[in-house]
Amino acid sequence: MTDSQLPPQEQQPPGTTGQMRPEPRDSMADYVGRDLLRGRRALVTGGDSGIGRAVAVAFAKEGADVAIAYLEEHEDARHTAELVEATGQRCLTLPGDLAEAGHCREVVERTTRDLGGLDLLVNNVATQNPVNSPDELTEEQWLRTFDVNIHSFFRVTSAALPYLPGGSAIINTASVNGLRGNKTLIDYSATKGAVIAWTYSMAQALVDRGIRVNCVAPGPVWTPLIPATFPAERVEKFGQNVPMGRAAHPDELAPTYVFLAADQLSSYYTGEVIAALGGETTPG
Repeated sequence: MTDSQLPPQEQQPPGTTGQMRPEPRDSMADYVGRDLLRGRRALVTGGDSGIGRAVAVAFAKEGADVAIAYLEEHEDARHTAELVEATGQRCLTLPGDLAEAGHCREVVERTTRDLGGLDLLVNNVATQNPVNSPDELTEEQWLRTFDVNIHSFFRVTSAALPYLPGGSAIINTASVNGLRGNKTLIDYSATKGAVIAWTYSMAQALVDRGIRVNCVAPGPVWTPLIPATFPAERVEKFGQNVPMGRAAHPDELAPTYVFLAADQLSSYYTGEVIAALGGETTPG
């Protein structure tokens, strides 16, 4: 089986890494850090698996202590914490629903208290639920998707701003679907478009405070969200529509977050959206 061939499979949401076949490459096993983030304190939402796990481990390999916020995927979160701690860095695990405003404040307060501060924030948590037509999209689903995918970004960031010193970085995860839309992911695409516009606006609003705000908008990435939300026949073809003919693994995306977090690499970057699309040069 090649990287472009995924066996048909489904999971119950929110999905777990251990049930995926093949398991995604998300542990940054071959990544060698250069102390680019030595002494930094990071909070990664949706950090238990997928892109969030890879980012948490990459940050740790660069010398950062990391807090990961996640819903209820405790086994995945424990494994991420083990990977982080194996680098010699601290890892704080913060379960709970980031759709709730109070929990957004709580994860920031616990991070700053237990890690001694905060200067890197990765807003990465997301949910999706495809529909066959707009008539299937309920108000309940619409509101839930917005609460998780964009309201949590606003709420966590708002709670974090009093703690973020000059030189901090905020990195938001959007999606190619926020650039071009998707007829089966209507609410998800709308939130990801909002993340992109919010990134542009916050970068302008925070530049005088020395806080850089950037965004990563990936194409297809093999994470637990895919088998947990798509039917088996769609999973089997996932990622085959891009020029590279396959979905990315989280390990292939995490170095972009390191780049955007490290002043040594990206001090002149703010308000940027980096789209990793597997060879697709113009979304849509």
